[in-house]
Amino acid sequence: MRILTSLLFTLLLVFSANAQVSPDFVSPSDGDGPFDRLVIRGAIMIEGSGAPPTGPVDIVIENDRIVEIRNVGYPGLPIDPDRRPAPGTREIDAEGMYVLPGFIDMHGHPHTEDSGQGTPLEYVTKLWMAHGITTTRVVGSRGPEWILEMQRLSDANEITSPRIQAYPIFGRGFDRPIATPNDAREWVRMVADMGVQGIKFFGAAPPIMEAALDEAGKQGLRSTEHHAQLDVTRMNVLRTASLGLTSMEHWYGLPEALFEGRVIQDYPVDYNYMNEAHRFGEAGRLWKQAAPPFSDHWNMVMDSLLSMDFTIDPTFIPYLASRDLQAQSRKEWHSIYTLPALWDFYRPSRAAHGSYWFYWTTENEMDWKENYELWMTFINEYKNRGGRITLGSDSGYIYNLYGFGYIQEMELMREAGFHPLEVIRSATNQAAEALGMDDEIGTIQVGKKADLVIVPENPIENLKVLYGTGWIRLNDDTREVERVGGVKYTIKDGIIFDARALLADVRAMVEAQKAERGMPAGPMPMTIETVDTLTPPIEN
Repeated sequence: MRILTSLLFTLLLVFSANAQVSPDFVSPSDGDGPFDRLVIRGAIMIEGSGAPPTGPVDIVIENDRIVEIRNVGYPGLPIDPDRRPAPGTREIDAEGMYVLPGFIDMHGHPHTEDSGQGTPLEYVTKLWMAHGITTTRVVGSRGPEWILEMQRLSDANEITSPRIQAYPIFGRGFDRPIATPNDAREWVRMVADMGVQGIKFFGAAPPIMEAALDEAGKQGLRSTEHHAQLDVTRMNVLRTASLGLTSMEHWYGLPEALFEGRVIQDYPVDYNYMNEAHRFGEAGRLWKQAAPPFSDHWNMVMDSLLSMDFTIDPTFIPYLASRDLQAQSRKEWHSIYTLPALWDFYRPSRAAHGSYWFYWTTENEMDWKENYELWMTFINEYKNRGGRITLGSDSGYIYNLYGFGYIQEMELMREAGFHPLEVIRSATNQAAEALGMDDEIGTIQVGKKADLVIVPENPIENLKVLYGTGWIRLNDDTREVERVGGVKYTIKDGIIFDARALLADVRAMVEAQKAERGMPAGPMPMTIETVDTLTPPIEN
């Protein structure tokens, strides 16, 4: 059911605007529920901890909680009706389908129309939800007040959005620049009092970082960092982790900790950080400057991070275009689900972040292929030795589309050496642990929140069936090529969202923007030079 009428939601928006915090939504929640008793019948369960699939099971949900999980038979045999729990006020026939815990995106930026990408917030959150993402760690976006207002609306289920974990950027929303350790402590106390869950860092002078991380620990806040090159020589990940940083994004700061015989990466003499062709071109040459895999220094860094229970969120996907620009820029979903304004942002530009394709070369791509191989080796071994690896997408940049990019990240983890069950574990249980929420979400267990993903096909066999566009398969009975998969239902707090209906809403947004620009309707091939199908969407 819709939580608010349109009138009440309009009043909410007016109130939020008066509070100088706009949630940027234009419609209330599209979800149905919660229900006194929701029963999911006959699904194969992938529980999230790494346990293998089991089923068929019936899952009983009361309001927002799982209250019973009952095995109701054996594969290949009819379900025994005598083993089934009592009927619900709402039921989902999931026989032959797979049910997983709701996915957690540990690197989310819910960009809005005035961000440069031209993306309505509703476009972003519906793409997330349509791909099974029920929780997002927002590491940035606008100031802390705006993130917390979005969190409030999501927690109240007044909007269609994943649950929000608020990690504002260090210093954002303060009344002055952070220039001293006392300023850093004051800002941390300010956002802690506001109710955030953590802090996103890019780096700062050592005394300021030391004070901020110390105060974050005292306030019970978690933290993550993109160790930007402007500060990484003063503080790589070994230093920040030792000071209390709880997680890192991408890899920045990690190769620098692995350096031997150098302190600074081998920058060309004409390098300029604000020239992103320089920045990302040289980033692709960074890992080969680090200690080789399984060497003494490599092992020392890994063992040190493991001893600190440090979480790595590799976020592979944003750089995938760097190793094959043509392939990533021509993904089939772009012609259907990428807004023209976002496509404009992706194209080569010296001013737009991540649009560094001024003249991308074969040599750049070869560098990045080697970069990925070395990076993935560290990540896979960190996982093998018991380290916590989570899954994030950092979408909105570099031909990395919301929702779709999250599933691409799963495939990249598979490439790194993760078993598909380990990929799902990183997307659910491991991420919940990193957020300190594993008593509430991250696995399918009695007593936990009813955050679930229902998929018609087996994602362990083929992660591609989680894409909103599904995947192609030859039907041997009809001898026709068909498109299968795609998430069917995303359930958050016991509220059911029709994933395909959410995708239809996104397609409508894309078509409306095309019409505003005088572009032809329908799927259109897109190239780097212009917004000019590939495949139709899955039918409802």
